[in-house]
Amino acid sequence: MTRMSLADRVWTVARPLSWMLVAVALIAPAIAMLFTSKVAWTTQDFAAAAILLIGGGLICEAFAWKVRSAPARIAFSVAVVLLVAVIWGSAIN
Repeated sequence: MTRMSLADRVWTVARPLSWMLVAVALIAPAIAMLFTSKVAWTTQDFAAAAILLIGGGLICEAFAWKVRSAPARIAFSVAVVLLVAVIWGSAIN
């Protein structure tokens, strides 16, 4: 039996959690729109968010598929998350 490194264990847990966060980020505005008029997303807003979030996730998945080093996977994923956050933040204005 081989022991997983801490980085491998982090990656094993973080991967499904990140996809759940993508789903929550796309569902949260739809739910908020039911309760308040302050959130008013259009179909284009949902499409842009889906492309950005799912695209970032798929880029991380492709990198993880090619690179077996867990620290490299985690570092790359953090970089992609930061890039997505910057793009998302600039789109708000």
